[in-house]
Amino acid sequence: MSQVTHASELTRRRMLQGAAVALTAAAGTVVLGVTGPAGGQATAAGPEASDEFDEVFKGRRIQGRPVQGGGHHHTAGYTVLVDGEELHMMRNADGTWISVVNHYQTFPTPRALARAAVQELQGATLVPLA
Repeated sequence: MSQVTHASELTRRRMLQGAAVALTAAAGTVVLGVTGPAGGQATAAGPEASDEFDEVFKGRRIQGRPVQGGGHHHTAGYTVLVDGEELHMMRNADGTWISVVNHYQTFPTPRALARAAVQELQGATLVPLA
């Protein structure tokens, strides 16, 4: 009888493992479809002083500007604020930008990054990291 129980547990375990693998593969496909390559090619040129912005997007104030002295060690001399709180972000080697809010999705500009963060936050307050 213990062999029958062991065999059924093994079958359930294999079935659950198979389901987990299938769900992981399906989720990965969905994520790749949603966050796939952007429509345009990112440029390697950095944001310049003319790329400063200050606007209200979906009821949230977003600001972006170059900073003197490099700012946060990942921002390459640029900072973005959402309602006055710093959005931690970094620039990728290909010139695109990511943030702690959208860490696996890249954006061509800090403004696009800020707007996507506001959408992802869905009204939640941006909490300082440190």
